[in-house]
Parts: sequence; structure tokens; C-alpha cells
Amino acid sequence: QVQLVESGGGLVQPGGSLRLSCAASGIIFSRYDVCWYRQAPGKQRELVAHTNRNGNANYADSVKGRFTISRDNAKNTYSLQMNNLKPEDTAVYYCNTIPLLNWGQGTEVTVSS
Repeated sequence: QVQLVESGGGLVQPGGSLRLSCAASGIIFSRYDVCWYRQAPGKQRELVAHTNRNGNANYADSVKGRFTISRDNAKNTYSLQMNNLKPEDTAVYYCNTIPLLNWGQGTEVTVSS
């Protein structure tokens, strides 16, 4: 059974950076489009970043220019580099593929001074 595991979250001050990682067992990421989602308290889960198998990426308007999604096919992982973080980026972040698999536990990001 495929299991997605997110890591790298934490507490960071506004303007700071974090790098999230997604690892999995039972799936080879290079064969799929991969995405990062987030769910803020009281809000629906939203798509933050997506990259296809060719490395083309697109982002939610709210994170463009600040977040970068990337793959490491050799390690079968992918990441989300988040720079210039804002309090509104506070959420639980999840990775997943297209098509969707079972959701992992997510990793919590809190942006606060």
C-alpha cells in the first residue's frame, strides 16, 4: 500500500523559509504529476503547487514567486521550498500525486512572530 510521508514543517517567523519534503513507499514519483496542497484552520484544502513529469510547474497565485516545487528522482522524493513566508501560509501541508492517493498525515507550518 502506498504511504505518503511529509516532513519539514515547523514554526517560522514572517519572512523566513522552510523546505518541505515528501517521501513515499510503493510508488515511483517520476511516473506521476506531483502536487503540494495545504489546509488552513477552518478552510478547505487547496492546491499550492503542481509539477508534471517534464518538470513544468504551476502555482497558486498566493504563492507565486515565493514557493518552488522540485523533484529528486534519484531519492524518490520531492520538495517545496517556501521563502518569504507570511502568516497566511500557516496550514497543514500535504503532498499527493495525480491521480490522488491516500492522504498522509501532513506537516504543519506555522508562520508567526
